[in-house]
Amino acid sequence: MNWDQVEGKWKQYKGKALETWGDITDDEFDRVAGKRDQMVGLVQEKYGKAKNDAEREVDAWFERL
Repeated sequence: MNWDQVEGKWKQYKGKALETWGDITDDEFDRVAGKRDQMVGLVQEKYGKAKNDAEREVDAWFERL
């Protein structure tokens, strides 16, 4: 699977993202629409993480899909 597939089926994957990052709202995830860079930025902002830590977290989530 690749990120284009996640973007294309975002409504299907958004629930899993909500389970993983409960502090991020449904509306915020709608704005991200499955785009990796935007997800990294949102995780970084909401959880106060360094960019590389947020990237690792988002990539680990992606690998579990």
